[in-house]
Amino acid sequence: MSSHPPAEDRSAALPVSLSESAPHKIAIAVFVCAAGATLYFKYSMSGGMQMPGNWTMSMMWMPMGGELATAAIFTAMWLAMMVAMMLPSTMPMLLLYRRAAAFRGEDHIGLATLAIAGGYFFVWTLFGLVCYFAGVMITRGAMHSDGFSRLLPFAGGLGLCVAGIYQLTPWKSACLKHCRDPLTLVAHHLRGGPLGAFRLGIHHGAFCAACCWALMLIQLVLGVMNLAVMVAVAAVIAMEKLLSKGVWLARAIGFAAIIGGIVIAALSLRSL
Repeated sequence: MSSHPPAEDRSAALPVSLSESAPHKIAIAVFVCAAGATLYFKYSMSGGMQMPGNWTMSMMWMPMGGELATAAIFTAMWLAMMVAMMLPSTMPMLLLYRRAAAFRGEDHIGLATLAIAGGYFFVWTLFGLVCYFAGVMITRGAMHSDGFSRLLPFAGGLGLCVAGIYQLTPWKSACLKHCRDPLTLVAHHLRGGPLGAFRLGIHHGAFCAACCWALMLIQLVLGVMNLAVMVAVAAVIAMEKLLSKGVWLARAIGFAAIIGGIVIAALSLRSL
């Protein structure tokens, strides 16, 4: 009698092994690569230009060749930063999708899981491009007008207030509820194949961007490549989504942003 287990037993054991180990190992490898790339961009773009209004323009907004090359460098930097910041809080949804797809007997589960992550980060890449073009227009205005440059710290304070107010709104709560309930998301939007997974990733990424844009605005105001701010925002995003008191944390951050924005705006009036 053969000592090998039946083929059906081997095929049943394989997905369990892969689902328990491979996704975590791949996620750790991707996170490490993204974090390393983010650190590289952060230190390669250190420094800046002192501007009227007592603020420093980051090198990331300065031309580094042609416009297309500069946009490409920013996009690569932004994508690396988003993967490093958002992957930890997105993993529960990705793992749940993988388990649900395996339960349904879907083919190419690994490819579909990669596709949903691709759709998710595609949305955040588009978000980054919007930030880039807005930043380019703002910095060009600051380079050509001292008066406009002096207004930017005050505008940054107002931006923090806007971000803080959004953190307190029902829209924020609704989007955060969506992000905190991956089971309902997968159950209602699970479609077969990588294309369906990519669409689900876009769907989830859109809600996530709607949930977290205010936190990203806070990061942009305080310093998009400031490592301490980056880590703090990433930690807040993860805690909002994963902790039982995440909604209360979102509100606390909202009040803190409003207070900080008022202080920054008030202090900036001295340089006007």
